[in-house]
Amino acid sequence: MDKIGLFVCTGCEIGKAIDVDALEEAGRDKGAKQFVKHACLCNPEGVALIQKAIDGGEVDAVAIAACSNRAKVAEFSFDRTKTPVERIALREQVVWTHPGGEEDTQMLAADLVRMGVAKVGRMTLPKKLDDTLDDTVLVVGGGLAGLTAANAAAGMGHPVVLVEKGEQLGGYMAGLKDVLPETPPYDRLHSNTVAALVKEVEASKQIKVLTRGTIKSITGQPGMFEVSLEANGVAQSFKAGAIVQATGSRPYDATKLGHLGYGKSPNVLTAQELDAQLGAGALKRPSDGKLPGRVLFVQCAGSRDANHLPYCSSECCATTLRQVAAIHRDHPEIECAVVYKDMRAPGQLEHFYLAVQSKPNSLFARGTIDEVQVKGDGLCARVKDSILGDELQLDADLVVLAVGMCPNSADGEAIRQVRDAKARIAKNESEEQVRQGKETVDKLGHHEGTEILNLVYRQGPDLPVLRYAFPDSHYICFPYETRRTGVYAAGTVRAPMDAAQATEDGFGAAMKAVQCISAAKRSEAVHPRAGDIGVAEFFLQRCTQCKRCTEECPFGTLNEDVKGTPEYNPWRCRRCGICLGSCPERIISFPDYSVDAIATAIKAMEVPDETEEKPRILAFLCENDALPALDEAAARGMKWNPWIRVIPVRCLGAINTVWIADSLSSGVDGVLMLGCKSGDDYQCHYIRGSELCKTRMTNVRETLSRLTLEPERVQIHEIGRNEFARIPEIFDAFAETITSVGPNPYKGF
Repeated sequence: MDKIGLFVCTGCEIGKAIDVDALEEAGRDKGAKQFVKHACLCNPEGVALIQKAIDGGEVDAVAIAACSNRAKVAEFSFDRTKTPVERIALREQVVWTHPGGEEDTQMLAADLVRMGVAKVGRMTLPKKLDDTLDDTVLVVGGGLAGLTAANAAAGMGHPVVLVEKGEQLGGYMAGLKDVLPETPPYDRLHSNTVAALVKEVEASKQIKVLTRGTIKSITGQPGMFEVSLEANGVAQSFKAGAIVQATGSRPYDATKLGHLGYGKSPNVLTAQELDAQLGAGALKRPSDGKLPGRVLFVQCAGSRDANHLPYCSSECCATTLRQVAAIHRDHPEIECAVVYKDMRAPGQLEHFYLAVQSKPNSLFARGTIDEVQVKGDGLCARVKDSILGDELQLDADLVVLAVGMCPNSADGEAIRQVRDAKARIAKNESEEQVRQGKETVDKLGHHEGTEILNLVYRQGPDLPVLRYAFPDSHYICFPYETRRTGVYAAGTVRAPMDAAQATEDGFGAAMKAVQCISAAKRSEAVHPRAGDIGVAEFFLQRCTQCKRCTEECPFGTLNEDVKGTPEYNPWRCRRCGICLGSCPERIISFPDYSVDAIATAIKAMEVPDETEEKPRILAFLCENDALPALDEAAARGMKWNPWIRVIPVRCLGAINTVWIADSLSSGVDGVLMLGCKSGDDYQCHYIRGSELCKTRMTNVRETLSRLTLEPERVQIHEIGRNEFARIPEIFDAFAETITSVGPNPYKGF
């Protein structure tokens, strides 16, 4: 960019704390052709000033030195297809966090201006994608969540294809006579409305229902998925813009619960088997067909148990309450005993719980059943740690096990085989071991899930899953999202939930699908960089087919040709930049985020001579957690060392190690990296960017060794958005470390 305009705001105490006029020289030194200061750039007059310069051709790139890029987003949302814009956070990173009028504060402001102007000068304009995109939403699974998603998407004006593997719609819910109360009165059972929902879906002109359907393959990307399937014995193909997977769940395998009597006596049933009896109006003991005198309900049967299902399935307690209520209504003479670890009836279900408890012949007791034995023609349960006593025996005619739910997503055996194979490869104990491991991985196609969607993706045919087989996503910030852009999970395939939650999931996933199609038509990315219009460019002439980008991309954006050259699918791309960080040849660039742009910004920073005793520290902060934490710390008036120069990055995984090597070799005294916390409990917004960064630091340590520099000069910290108080602590502690190890010996070279 040849005509960079530097616009500096003097409001928010900026003009009082630093010499704004002195920033003109810093900006012009790095290519700014126009310098403008204004008392309040974000007000209509200030915004119009910038827009006028753009429209009049006075500038072809804009650097705004004011507040954080997370503030005043709407005000400074100029057309990025015509003019690159870089935000320089003088307010948060200088004025609010450092004493005004001091030399170090002025030097910090000048450096940030130099870096911002240098960076925007290396930005390019994004290329608009003009592909023809399809509006159709494919919904896989015809249970409650799938029906709701299909109906919702159709209601928003989108054609819908609903594929169900069974012969009829409705899923498990279709077989229930009664459902839990979701509207007043909350103290009684309500009639099941799934049948009415099925009729509504089948009658919709916007929805095409395909039963006995199996998906053969899905190729392409959002807006242009190519779907091939077989339904009712007929092969079909069509295009889809987005996909909702609502394939439900299945009960935990009760044959693994022999200690609770399952398989030893026909009179030990699962909750699902009891529902089949209640739905048919035929409650009985399977052994003799008689009506039971006492039914014992065993809660958390195999759930919240490290040997079985470690998690709570959310709806088991409510299901038991529903079943007890149905038995009381139809057979008030039958005794119902419920033994539970904890009874969970959130929200309005508490009213229902109290109503069921108050019925005659009801017994609810906290305790643990560790064994169910056959006793004559009946059953006897041994209860421990009960409020009725330390140990007691409870007789019953019928025992019902409230087993948890397992998602219909992952083939546990396939996952186990792939993980075992990768472990064998990693051990590298013998050539044969490695060969067998690679054969297994190749055979299963890096299989991470079941063959449900049959995605033609380099990283596998289905949705990657967590260790409990639920489709992986950033479950805290982005429910319904999966690691396959444009594919959204809904209902019990996504997480354990009850019917009310599954309905909500159906609506949520449908809205996500529609948003994805709409964003694609605007050439925009979806969360977490919603609105980003810049797609990656690959200079493939220098590609060495190392496959790092295709393997490390969290979202399966890249396929490969037969030679291993990456094939970019821009509509799958979330713009995280992890591919840019992974590439040793540095051939991947985004219009406003490239190796060259960040490297130029780093070089624009002035590094004082060691005699000045003013070390320089570069801090890369991820934009999803670390940067918001910094902004929060600044807003609260927290202070930190003035040696720190912050460069926001999209993700720690989007840091190319060349930036660190170049920084250290040019005299920067230390490099900090702050990013999201890794792991399942608090994931990186891009799944595992922090973990990838840590892995790549192996190369950095080798660089430090080659440069004979101390390893303490480079540190990584994981930080949550709410841990803003740690920002000054980390910065100041690192500054002390740099002081102790001394100046970078490469200063001046």
